[in-house]
Amino acid sequence: MNTHTPGSEGEKKLQKIFDTTQDALNFYNKQVLTHLAPLMQEFIANQEMIFISTSDSKGECDSSFRAGEKGFVHVINETHLIYPEYTGNGVMASMGNISENPNIGMLFIDFFETKVGLHVNGKAKIIRKESLKKDLSVFEGLYEKLLINKPQFKTVSYILVEIEEAYIHCSLHVPILQKVENKAILNKYPKGSKGGDLFNVANTHREWAVGNC
Repeated sequence: MNTHTPGSEGEKKLQKIFDTTQDALNFYNKQVLTHLAPLMQEFIANQEMIFISTSDSKGECDSSFRAGEKGFVHVINETHLIYPEYTGNGVMASMGNISENPNIGMLFIDFFETKVGLHVNGKAKIIRKESLKKDLSVFEGLYEKLLINKPQFKTVSYILVEIEEAYIHCSLHVPILQKVENKAILNKYPKGSKGGDLFNVANTHREWAVGNC
């Protein structure tokens, strides 16, 4: 019998305080895997978005959002997946964190049909486009698949994740959403807000010097 349960020491202390230890043990034993079950792999292949969480070496956290066509997160096998990093504002917040601390949390949610959610936690590694073929050579045929199924947006690199935990997310409070055309949404916002300064902070933000302060 495995006596080492998943979760942090903080979780376990709070489970005792709130008297949920047995509930948590039941969840760990019945729901938490160290790999992706076949239905989990199928679920990920059908998702168009993920929420990711990372932190730097000091533990300071950042959460972010990634989206693409179905299958933009590519399941390599039951313990590995890979997704593209697109061009953005140039800050590189998530990748900067990963370069210091490989721990990553990913949350997939189907907002449109089932309300099912899936947590995937593991260790992340940045794969530069220049070394993609070499770094992915251990996964037979993966490089060729990525070439054929190119992402819809300009890609600066890929993130390879080695999976340590996978478990379901409670669907009770997940809303069902409806897709609409992008044009309908953009028409609701003022001109100039698209992809820019919707919160109107450009004129109030302090300037940061380049280099050491």
